[in-house]
Amino acid sequence: MPMPCMNIRWPDMDCEKPWVFWIEYCKIWFKYSTKGVHMRTISKIILPIVFLGIFVGCTGSKKKEEVKVPVQVAKVDYGDVVQILKYTGEIQAEYEVKVFSKIPDRIEEFYVDAGTKVTAGTPIAKIYAASIEQAVRQAEGALSAAKAHEANLAAEFERAQRLFRENAMSKQQFEAIQTQFEAIKGQREQAEAGLATAKEQLANAIVKAPISGIIGERYYEAGDMANPAMPLVRIVQMERVKVILNIPEQDLGKIARGQDVVVYVRSYPDRSFKGKVHKVSPVLDSVTRLAKVEVLVPNPGYMLKPGMFAEAEIRIGVLKKVLTVPRYATIENTSMENIGGRDQVVKKYFVFVVGDSDKVEQRPIQVTYMNEVNVAVGSGLQPGETIVVSGQGSLRDGMTVTVVK
Repeated sequence: MPMPCMNIRWPDMDCEKPWVFWIEYCKIWFKYSTKGVHMRTISKIILPIVFLGIFVGCTGSKKKEEVKVPVQVAKVDYGDVVQILKYTGEIQAEYEVKVFSKIPDRIEEFYVDAGTKVTAGTPIAKIYAASIEQAVRQAEGALSAAKAHEANLAAEFERAQRLFRENAMSKQQFEAIQTQFEAIKGQREQAEAGLATAKEQLANAIVKAPISGIIGERYYEAGDMANPAMPLVRIVQMERVKVILNIPEQDLGKIARGQDVVVYVRSYPDRSFKGKVHKVSPVLDSVTRLAKVEVLVPNPGYMLKPGMFAEAEIRIGVLKKVLTVPRYATIENTSMENIGGRDQVVKKYFVFVVGDSDKVEQRPIQVTYMNEVNVAVGSGLQPGETIVVSGQGSLRDGMTVTVVK
């Protein structure tokens, strides 16, 4: 006996009309039931086939439906691309002075602390100087004695001069008095110099700020012994700060004094600071082959602190009226290729171009230059073409897209 489903011609599958399969099932049942085929047999054989047909038909129908990927697009056009070089560096104060004590003795008192604003001449600390004070008193006493002795000899010398002119005193006697007077005059001058030195040493007991600025750090506490080889405090000037960058040899020729620089720090992630290249080192480090470049940056509110880590972007030029696309529209493909007998990392770039019927083409482009925002395209695109700028991550060549705003 032939199987009930052998010569069945199924209608076109349509998931939206499943009742069509039930009609066909009823036709088959009626046809074969009149030929003596038991209904239970028909149900066991035909019914599963009908349900399978529904499933396959629905699946096939879904496969026929073309999925359109939502994307955002932009037109390819000419524009300017800023050329920048990016480096990292350290922020330092524009000027920095370490203040030392000239007297190796105990620190009696500190007048400042870290963060204190000072002007030139502001007292910083007082050093114990009892021995120097005693030396000043001794020098003052020696000077007073020398002056008194000089005054006495001055009168005698004046009398000797008068007698010598009147030939009442021999030349030998006059010269002896004159020599004695010159000697005591020298002693007085020596005593004056000794007193001046002692007073200068005593003045050193009060350590003063040599420049205006802010106390960046204090290294001692009151009661410590001051060491002339170790600084008491560090004074910094922070109205402007400098960013020290280490530039590789291949980039050094692109950097010049006066170029614009944008500086970023982690403490203020949403803010940038503008500065300029101030100094370019004329020599490179013999070990690292790096040259130091100093960037000066205005520092309003002292937001930038010495010791901070900084990222700097140096503007070295502008590519004008070049074909540009947004950086985020490009897809980067990195691979290893054998070039000249050596394995090298090769980067290739692509964009998705929207063509007829909203189908996309994955097209390679030649990148002339790119910064964080834009890409200068050398070849691969034409002005006015439409490229995908958002949603390209799920695209494949030839897929259909729908443009959304």
